[in-house]
Amino acid sequence: MDSHLSIVESLLWRDEQATCDFAQALSRQAALSHLFIALHGDLGSGKTTLVRHLMRALGVAGRIKSPTYAVVETYETADFNVWHFDFYRLSDPQEWEDAGFRDIFAGPGLKLAEWPDKAAGFLPQADLDVWLQTDPQHEGARQVRVSAHTAAGAQVLAGVGQATHPSTTAGTTTVARNAP
Repeated sequence: MDSHLSIVESLLWRDEQATCDFAQALSRQAALSHLFIALHGDLGSGKTTLVRHLMRALGVAGRIKSPTYAVVETYETADFNVWHFDFYRLSDPQEWEDAGFRDIFAGPGLKLAEWPDKAAGFLPQADLDVWLQTDPQHEGARQVRVSAHTAAGAQVLAGVGQATHPSTTAGTTTVARNAP
């Protein structure tokens, strides 16, 4: 784990197409197959929409369901498995441990977790944190902050940042903050 690493990118997704563009750029990153991405934001901020666009970009066909009630949905891509968690309904983080999710997070594949704070203390360090917030000044827009906390997360974020996002406005990027 690279606890000294912190890369932050601020974005404005002007519409759902920007969410789709980001998901497509994310899907093309080789290191994605072993990442843990924590998704933060209020209800309706676009977390599940981002996951749906990412699953489509990864070639997942069929219905892509929100795991709000099931807690986890599993998907197979051509190259790796994806686990989409929604911890919104967890009342006690110990439920995460009791459900056996530790083994999933220790194994290969992409893990996406909505409401990770509900499993605080049990989840490993996220490679990427994605914070989504509706933009009160632009209807349908999202303010987005993506933070990389590991070398793999930084590699993916850099790769996504190089992709063209015509409906995305990039903000400030803070690179490699070293702390003891």
